[in-house]
Amino acid sequence: MKLSRKNGLRASAIGALVVSGALVLSACGSDDNSEPTKGGGDKTSAAASNIKCDGAKGQLLAAGSSAQKGAMDLWVKNFQAACEGVEVNYQAIGSGGGITKFNQGQVAFAGSDSALKDEEVAESKKICKGGTGVNLPMVGGPIAIGYKLDGVDNLVLDASTLAKIFDNKITKWNDPAIAKLNPGAKLPDSNIQAFHRSDESGTTQNLGKYLSTAAPADWKHDPKTKSWPAQGGQAANGSSGVATAVKDAEGSIGYFELSYATANKISTVSLNTGASAPVAATSENASKAIAAAKVKGTGNDVTLSLDYATKAEGAYPLILVTYEIACDKGNKAETLPTLKAFLNYTVSDEGQKVLADAGYAPLPAEIAAKVRAIVPTLS
Repeated sequence: MKLSRKNGLRASAIGALVVSGALVLSACGSDDNSEPTKGGGDKTSAAASNIKCDGAKGQLLAAGSSAQKGAMDLWVKNFQAACEGVEVNYQAIGSGGGITKFNQGQVAFAGSDSALKDEEVAESKKICKGGTGVNLPMVGGPIAIGYKLDGVDNLVLDASTLAKIFDNKITKWNDPAIAKLNPGAKLPDSNIQAFHRSDESGTTQNLGKYLSTAAPADWKHDPKTKSWPAQGGQAANGSSGVATAVKDAEGSIGYFELSYATANKISTVSLNTGASAPVAATSENASKAIAAAKVKGTGNDVTLSLDYATKAEGAYPLILVTYEIACDKGNKAETLPTLKAFLNYTVSDEGQKVLADAGYAPLPAEIAAKVRAIVPTLS
């Protein structure tokens, strides 16, 4: 049998996360940091027709999460088409790199798959004069476990087995723990090639949170670190680097956002969560887990708490919510109008509509409403 597996990779978000009328779009699976297309495109397009520019002008620099690059590419294209003369330049250098650039005052906002740590919040106050950096959730989705194993479709793993694979404690594909989860599968007696991120990454951090929550006996590493904490395995830069490595190497396994699996036609693992059936990595299934997120931030900070150990039927627990990090006060006057206009668009109904068919999960309605109320107050 072939490696590709199509069950649900382009599913749309439902339940509390449904946003009606999603546009049909192609997933982007690249960390390409090339210059974006200039503004002034087709202003009559459906995607750009309701975007409010509100004084946006010039260039807006941003950097960070590669997980949200596919979404960011769509948003930038539509925003620049609506707002002539505006250029939004987003560099997908990883969450850690984006936060560093933000706290050095090099970018107007940072994309991150994890909220600012206390020490990063304290550091942001040097840049946000009279204010502080705040976490504004913008998009969610599943972290897919991609693999390449000839003759094996619909691979099932659980948190414990994943932890042991990524911790170099399960090294063969026909290990009894994997065989038990995949009765009848023809698992080869070959080495597992496990790939992880070489750069600081919120995706790595969210994987660590999942493993330490769902398999605490098997994953003893710090769940807060954005750097890969385990020994062994092979490293690649960015989600696109890990996806390319998995696509090219027989017997490989790695982690990246669903959009990268979709774009590269990489088979993905279904997770045995303890529910009645294994749960596939789809936007729909991730949405069921993200819908239960709780706001733990205060004031203008909308940091979310996710349940990585959920056993709810059809809920895929290996998820992330990616944030835009901006100053609540103290933004640069020359970029503030563009920053607000752009974030107003990304969190709007129009901005959220474009996400589902690109492998992302739109925000739950109540969380989106909270962010929409905060963005206009940025100063």
